[in-house]
Amino acid sequence: MTPPVSLLFGVHAHQPVGNFDQVLVEAHERCYRPFLQTMYRFPEFRFAVHFSGWLLDWLLGRYPADLALLREMVARGQVELFGGGDTEPVLAVIPTRDRVGQVTRLSDRLERSLGQRPRGAWLTERVWEATVVPSLADSGIRYVTVDDYHFLCLGKQAPELTGYFSTEEDGHRLDLFPISEALRYRIPFSRAEDAVTYLESLARGADAAAIYFDDIEKFGIWPETYEWVYEKGWLEQFVRGVLASAKIRTRTYADYHASAATRGIIYLPATSYIEMNEWTLPACAARDYADLVKVARDSGRYDKDKAFLRGGIWKNFLFRYPEANWMHKRMLRLSERVNALPAPARRGETLDLLYRAQANDAYWHGLFGGIYLPHLRRAVYHAIVALESRLDAIAPRAATVVEDLDLDGIEDAFLHNGQLQAVVRLDGGASLMELDAYELGHNFVDTLRRQPEHYHRKIELGESIEHSGDGIASAHDRIAFKHEIATEDLATDARGRTAFADRWIAAGSEAVDIASYRPQAPSTEHPAIAFRGGTGGLEVAKRIAVAGQRLLVEYRLQVSGPGNFETELNLALPSCDGPAGRYVVAGRIPGGFGQPLALDALPEIVLEDGVLGGSLTVKMMPPAHLDAGPFFTVSQSEAGFEKIMQAVTLRLAWPVETGVTELSVVLEISH
Repeated sequence: MTPPVSLLFGVHAHQPVGNFDQVLVEAHERCYRPFLQTMYRFPEFRFAVHFSGWLLDWLLGRYPADLALLREMVARGQVELFGGGDTEPVLAVIPTRDRVGQVTRLSDRLERSLGQRPRGAWLTERVWEATVVPSLADSGIRYVTVDDYHFLCLGKQAPELTGYFSTEEDGHRLDLFPISEALRYRIPFSRAEDAVTYLESLARGADAAAIYFDDIEKFGIWPETYEWVYEKGWLEQFVRGVLASAKIRTRTYADYHASAATRGIIYLPATSYIEMNEWTLPACAARDYADLVKVARDSGRYDKDKAFLRGGIWKNFLFRYPEANWMHKRMLRLSERVNALPAPARRGETLDLLYRAQANDAYWHGLFGGIYLPHLRRAVYHAIVALESRLDAIAPRAATVVEDLDLDGIEDAFLHNGQLQAVVRLDGGASLMELDAYELGHNFVDTLRRQPEHYHRKIELGESIEHSGDGIASAHDRIAFKHEIATEDLATDARGRTAFADRWIAAGSEAVDIASYRPQAPSTEHPAIAFRGGTGGLEVAKRIAVAGQRLLVEYRLQVSGPGNFETELNLALPSCDGPAGRYVVAGRIPGGFGQPLALDALPEIVLEDGVLGGSLTVKMMPPAHLDAGPFFTVSQSEAGFEKIMQAVTLRLAWPVETGVTELSVVLEISH
């Protein structure tokens, strides 16, 4: 008689650092709680669970009774806890010292709060690079889960992937379990009895394992899944079907790992799951990739060829999104500064802030991933700004520092005084790419340019997918719209969305961006930098300085003919499209941040934000014409295509006559 297949069933639970409290509450009530309550009733069904550290802390504080069920399931041997990075970083893109620190911190947390120290680890987004092996091994991790796709890419065949394999790097061993894509797409989307039947078909010999490890959010949070999994009983039907089958036995990964031998040595390529490899590609390349996939599907060769139709790697996001690359390099520099501290200072809140700045979600985008979500980027910047403030108090920097931090070939000037920091891009535009208020822990220029995305083609073509069959559609297959999207919403930006990007409009001529600013030698003693530049008929001297809680931008214009001088400020605030964000002019409220606003001869406007707990006052001398409006981007999520307000765009304009004109704009932070 053929031995039963060992079902190694695992679920991964994570919420981004900085996610809204109401989102976490809904996730628990619609997913985490009913999942734990259902599984608790079946102690003989063994499985693995991974919770990221930030989410676990939140759940322990808010729902201790529900987490007590998990603790009891661990104690009775039903549940194996998996570790990983504490704040769910992509381990391959943080320094080795932080990999070990993050993994060790979560292992300590799990042992302390749930009574078990993990031997297995979940890799964030299944991003694999061999460089992570020594760090995981040094952290006490003996095995991780990756996709079977990783193995197919080097020539393995699916029928071979019924156990674990071993790899090594720099003398360190790590064992690898290949997660079955076929199971990922069946659980929980096909009928429970069909999933059980498929598992039974995998009973093909001694030590055969069916390996599943995927997002727990598929069990209640993804569209349609709460009704399907709990109200219609999919999860209980599946568990009962598995336990009733003589061809399946549930085991923990630890139990299987201890009793079965490795299937041999393996060296995996740098990759992630197959969908991620498409998402990492720039729009044009992603469209070419999608066309190749379609040809393979239409010809019936896709299952055979998909391993060789590889897209990009996760690190592509750092060149696809300059804003992600900037955050990443800001984080790396702060990690260097933390590492340079005396050992007693490299702990506690200092590490908390560094690790929060490494949380993966705000650095990428696909169907998931949150670089388009301002509140997730804001959480990363809050950690970066707060950590930088702590480090400056211990080891002060020069008032002005010039360097090419993000390795893009263009230097940037950091102007700071302990209260405020302006980062000016020295690319000819002399505009601000970052404006940090240290006491508020906020970057006022944290926005995102509009750029082409490969899924925009689905919107342009009006594609739709109708699901057929007895199950429900996976989020990967659904095409839905949270908002009405027009063609003009898909326009792209030629440059980043910065602050103080200047234009000149000579009388009777088109607007011209001023892109010829040349920096003058900055002083390292004072946070200020000066520029000279211009365009046809216009010469400009521009000076940017930081003083107290104020940013001062001064212009001296010399023109040979009349025209209009404009500067554009893209300002990100927490309440961009909510009721807590509003404009105030001379004591009255002309509108909220989500509304257009036009005012003439305006000397001052205040941007108040109740969530931020502070305000930003813009003062103009002489008074300027103001055009303000919301700035939106279009992105996708598991719920569909949506418009997201990234910032308010303020355009300030002054008429300029022949000769010399002096202008100034002051941004003043209040809290």
